[in-house]
Amino acid sequence: MNSVSLNTAVTRVLDSIPSPSISYFDLGPFRIHFYALFIILGIFVAGFMGHRRLKARGAQNLEVVDIALWTVPFGIVGGRVVHVLTHWNDYFAAGADPTAAFRIWEGGLAIYGAIVFGALGAYIGSRFSNIQFLAFADAIAPGLLLAQAIGRMGNYFNQELFGAPTDLPWGLEISNTEAIPAGLPIDTYFSPTFAYEALLSILGVFVLLFLDKKYQLRSGRLFALYLIWYSACRFWVEGVRIDPSEIVFGLRTFQWFALAGIALGLVVYYVQTFIKIGPRTTVYISEGDAEVAVDEAATADQDNSEYTTEK
Repeated sequence: MNSVSLNTAVTRVLDSIPSPSISYFDLGPFRIHFYALFIILGIFVAGFMGHRRLKARGAQNLEVVDIALWTVPFGIVGGRVVHVLTHWNDYFAAGADPTAAFRIWEGGLAIYGAIVFGALGAYIGSRFSNIQFLAFADAIAPGLLLAQAIGRMGNYFNQELFGAPTDLPWGLEISNTEAIPAGLPIDTYFSPTFAYEALLSILGVFVLLFLDKKYQLRSGRLFALYLIWYSACRFWVEGVRIDPSEIVFGLRTFQWFALAGIALGLVVYYVQTFIKIGPRTTVYISEGDAEVAVDEAATADQDNSEYTTEK
């Protein structure tokens, strides 16, 4: 590469975000999509953080894993169903391929659908695991935000969910000409809205962890703040996006979802702060499990103390 072409390449990188050249790789007979990898990575990260946080609050076993066995399938199915319902013409209009509705690896999981259905799965899993649902929700909230940030990187590899044209230095190049809206030149740079959402979600992780450490937020209050933070960020990001969406009373569909998320978060926080019936001292539903957890913790402390003394 001569100096002229090298300078041109460097200038393009500094002036814009290049789009990825691939969205998958083949491993033997299997085709691995980056979108799926980021979703899976996000699930593991959220589960790991949730486990550590729930254990710090008194859980003694791998209850988060048991709950996740319900939460993850419900969340994925719910996210896909809501996406398909809100993008109906993409799958069922004349000339469309209806079987594409099942090809999740191509992208298309509505986060609000995943939250609602995932919460239902988490509630069922929590009951079977004898864990308070709101205790689990508080424990998983920061990890959930981080998982959403990781998942948004899959949108980058799929070259989707970008925003309006921009001349900002971090404008996104789109090499897939079929993804560029009709009427725009192929060299248009777009707002990387998936990156905006990812960065705001990562910032939200630190905000939630800070507030939880400072105020010891329990009984669903941290999860309520998660709903408020994410929904407020999503409302703004959604207003920048230009992918097809129904406009209802001047707002995009998911802006209304975001407003509902903010309202629900405010209601939950108010109720759990001012109207709740007494503080809970354990993450377990049954007080018997709480006593077992306390006894096990006391025994572990005693064993550690004896070990330290002998050593």
